[in-house]
Amino acid sequence: MTLSPVFRSAQAVALLERQGIWKRFAPALVRQREAVAAVHRDLEEVIDELYRLAPGQPTAGGDGRGANKLGDNAELTFLQDYFFLTLFLALFESLGIAPERLPFYAELDFCIMGTITAADNLFDDQAKSLLPLKPVAGARYSSILQLMCFERLMRRVGDRAAARGLLAVGDFTRAQRGLIDQMAEIGLLEGSEEGGVSEIPEPGEMIERVHRVRGGLLFGLAFVAPKVLETGEALERVRRAEPAISRLGTAFQIVDDLTDFEFDLTRRSHNLLVSRIAHAGSPVEKQRLAALLGGQPPEPGLVEGVFAESARAVLGEARAEARASFTTLKELGFWFPAPLADEVVHAIVGLDGVVRMEALTAPQEP
Repeated sequence: MTLSPVFRSAQAVALLERQGIWKRFAPALVRQREAVAAVHRDLEEVIDELYRLAPGQPTAGGDGRGANKLGDNAELTFLQDYFFLTLFLALFESLGIAPERLPFYAELDFCIMGTITAADNLFDDQAKSLLPLKPVAGARYSSILQLMCFERLMRRVGDRAAARGLLAVGDFTRAQRGLIDQMAEIGLLEGSEEGGVSEIPEPGEMIERVHRVRGGLLFGLAFVAPKVLETGEALERVRRAEPAISRLGTAFQIVDDLTDFEFDLTRRSHNLLVSRIAHAGSPVEKQRLAALLGGQPPEPGLVEGVFAESARAVLGEARAEARASFTTLKELGFWFPAPLADEVVHAIVGLDGVVRMEALTAPQEP
């Protein structure tokens, strides 16, 4: 799983616009756009122009599509592609982190996102890209090239911050060590699924063992450097905010399981909906799941049809995680309205999940 583009639902975008959320994101959005542009400029010093796209040419984008299905609003497209990075940055502002350090965190988080995306490509045999590299034959080669580039780009981000006096000697090395350690823990989970899983843990166990790692620790990567670099009250607030953001990451992973149900079945990886059906589903659901696990191909609309009852229960788990997350963040002074937690959960899906989520959240007939 990666920090994929979200809020592809026109309904969700309109709702958050009415609530004034997009306007409140504006300062963080500007900083994050500048950070991505700075890292893209750094790429010119990392790899020859023979392998780079010409300035202005679009990359494949975080979801591999590169097209905004809601129109040509460049700011909206960027916010969809980098919603969570922008959210982290807006949160850092509210936690009292010094403004001069925010561009460094924005650049670093973009490099983290790029690294995770490239690594995820290798696990999922995809070719998503966050760098303006020329398309090449071979998804694995492209992903490995991105990994190599982002390693050097992250180093340049650290060097630039040190040159500006934002980091003390050894700070960035310690931050990088922390990032690699945490990425390694996430990678252990991903690697354990390479050949498929043979057991289906019960839902509570799966959330703790899988989703708090794949989603929670993923979101927690944004806090590794601040926990090394910040001091005093800002550090204390960062430490208090990290578990809340990890819970939001857990919610994101749970929703991702609903979107990727068929894909996860095919590769036999952990999926919370599979667990819910196997351990607490209706007899009809269990019978259908057994047929799928036996090799029967899934038909369209399966999750929002036969498995709708269990799918809504799984969605309820995601809502609970998000509500707890935003409630804590509100207590820490973050401006994002906690009552919108459910709507965020319904909207944090890419294009493939919009129809499914709308079906699961539609009012049910009596």
